[in-house]
Amino acid sequence: MPQDSSHAPATARTPPARTPAHAPHRVVVIVDENSNPFELGCATEIFGLRRPELGGRLYDFALCSPEPRTLMRDGFFTLAGVGDLDDLADTADTLIVPNRPDTDVPRRPAVLDAVRRAHARGARLVGFCSGAFTLAEAGVLDGRRATAHWQWAASFRDRFPAVRLEPDVLFVDDGDILTAAGSAAALDLGLHLVRRDHGAEAANSVSRRLVFAAHRDGGQRQFVERPVPDIPDTSLAPVLAWAQARLGTPLTVADLAARAAVSQATLHRRFRTQLGTTPLAWLTGERTALACRLIERGEQRLDVVAQRSGLGTTATLRTRLRHETGLSPSAYRRRFGPGAAAGPVVNIAPRAPGQD
Repeated sequence: MPQDSSHAPATARTPPARTPAHAPHRVVVIVDENSNPFELGCATEIFGLRRPELGGRLYDFALCSPEPRTLMRDGFFTLAGVGDLDDLADTADTLIVPNRPDTDVPRRPAVLDAVRRAHARGARLVGFCSGAFTLAEAGVLDGRRATAHWQWAASFRDRFPAVRLEPDVLFVDDGDILTAAGSAAALDLGLHLVRRDHGAEAANSVSRRLVFAAHRDGGQRQFVERPVPDIPDTSLAPVLAWAQARLGTPLTVADLAARAAVSQATLHRRFRTQLGTTPLAWLTGERTALACRLIERGEQRLDVVAQRSGLGTTATLRTRLRHETGLSPSAYRRRFGPGAAAGPVVNIAPRAPGQD
């Protein structure tokens, strides 16, 4: 898992409370002309569906548009029957902005105004893929960290030089503004938000329903050199499954390489190629995720959590948990542990993606 970069993360702002006091966190997606339906589907799947296995809906979810009928990407279909932009965008705790492939076409003034208003009142803003262009055009990204699809990185930098673009990561969490690099990375960022808002167990449950990787770190690379291995038996899946079943044991990178029957250098190369990260970063990330689940399930003894997750010491546990969630173990337990009081979702201080 990538370590902190030199960029200090922005302080997260808590979305404004709505009535009643414990109303579900409202996620609103703005759909604009030529929007990409894939990211719209990702948002709907993650934030909009009922989760009976988790006790019901995690979010209050709505779509809105500046027009009664919206022509979607390349005219594939027309979307109708969604809410009015002015009625819904101003009620969002999290506002997901439009993304569209024609990045050189200015966004509608009504959309940009809605984004600015949401930002001014402290709502969380999210841009999937080219949604970073919408945020930048609204002026809310100046001096902030963000990412966008690698294909548009050069044009983004030319148009918005005041934005600190990180073009080679899956997503960037800059507190109250989050951006994802591409279509599939929208799922990664969506699950990251569920993890921030509701804990690791909820994120794992949603990922299982999606049949999608439960945790890909935001600092991982957008793409790999060989998406499909040349030889089937070079897949990392067997060694990953083997390691996940033994996280509480003193596993090392050498152990992973021995299990895969390759040299450590070859294992490193395969992790970089297939996962976009290093063996040690992956192992540390899996152990941290396990520690979160143990706390959520009610384990009170931090030394036991540290040992069972393979992090070793309570000091390491505290460091890793704060690095990943912005919370101490005790604060994490209060928020996500058994009997945690239900209430409005608030943002957790983020960490900055960086290099290994």
